[in-house]
Amino acid sequence: GIATNNGDILFAESCKKEAATLQTNIERSGWDGEWYRRAYFDDGSPLGSKENTECRIDAIAQSWSVLSGAASDDRKKLAMNALDKYLVKRDLKIIQLLDPPFNANGPNPGYIRGYVPGVRENGGQYSHAAIWTLMAFAALRDREKVWELFSMIQPLGHASDPQSKKVYKVEPYVIAADVYANESHRGRGGWTWYTGSAGWMYQFIISSLAGIELKKDELQFNPCFPSEWPSIKIQYKYGKSTYHITVYQLKGNQESWWKSEGGEGKGNTIQLIDDGLDHKFEVHVQS
Repeated sequence: GIATNNGDILFAESCKKEAATLQTNIERSGWDGEWYRRAYFDDGSPLGSKENTECRIDAIAQSWSVLSGAASDDRKKLAMNALDKYLVKRDLKIIQLLDPPFNANGPNPGYIRGYVPGVRENGGQYSHAAIWTLMAFAALRDREKVWELFSMIQPLGHASDPQSKKVYKVEPYVIAADVYANESHRGRGGWTWYTGSAGWMYQFIISSLAGIELKKDELQFNPCFPSEWPSIKIQYKYGKSTYHITVYQLKGNQESWWKSEGGEGKGNTIQLIDDGLDHKFEVHVQS
């Protein structure tokens, strides 16, 4: 897109060609039957495969098969179902990065094996990847799963009662970069006040849950909040203007539409104008 916008059509075409080749190669060599593999070692043996005794499945490959748009619809669903089955630990309120963790019994994956099994990237919850899981389920429009898993991993979910607080042990009002699955510290929060994970959580809430996308001077809405919610309200600053927006999800196959003080129209996109005034919009989006 950047190359095209700058008039470099030859490079844009080259990128498209290489992307198509990469997609074909990944589909041929990266699919493990129920989920996507994570990588290959120099000797050609796979990682993130049912063949492995350590790291049989990895969350990142599954989520990004959806977020990249590269996988087929059937494989996206199979991959995310496998992630849900093998990596979501509802008793600990975590989404593991991989499982089983590395424990010096398999091939050496590098520095990650330096962590104790079940800690940080080595089989604990690494919150970046957990949030990518939420974003992937939102991209699949699975509202129930999105809200269930968001409610589970967001910090307040770890402090809803005295026993949960004793297990989690860290601040319940900021994102922890990691949560342990290690047998000695099951469910304990790790490194808190981590801006990277907080940034991804913010992006999930804005772009996936509320479904807001800025396109130059337009806002587009594709929300994925629970269908039983009546609506959500958004206050959006655009230059010196303020937009007060209420978003509703329509039932059935109704067409998306919007209305404002200036009129109404079809679709899930509204035009933004920096005129220094306040504007009120209702956006009714097909669910």
